[in-house]
Amino acid sequence: MKWTFTGDTPIYAQLMDQLKAGIVSGEFPPSGRLPSVRELAAEAGVNPNTMQRSLSELERDGLVVSQRTAGRFVTEDKDVIERTKKQLARGHIQTFLTAMGALGYSRDQAVGLVNHEEEL
Repeated sequence: MKWTFTGDTPIYAQLMDQLKAGIVSGEFPPSGRLPSVRELAAEAGVNPNTMQRSLSELERDGLVVSQRTAGRFVTEDKDVIERTKKQLARGHIQTFLTAMGALGYSRDQAVGLVNHEEEL
């Protein structure tokens, strides 16, 4: 997984979003075991406590489950994964529409641009 960070959002929240993206894209499949906190933290270049916080939040949201002594796993619940995928998509769409609005496009015009993207 390629980890990228910006300065506008707390790192733990960015980690959560990137882990969510990995889960909904299938990089971390349903029921699949996640790497350890230390492995993920080292890969991302962050403090293990920060990664722990992100994973704890994903557990609270039901996307990740802990099994004592076995580690953390992606949920088997495909509905939870699908809801998360739609939530992430809505966020990206809103970001896009906001950016297009800043350029002077209405919502309908922005959607039209997407529908005719090959003409740009």
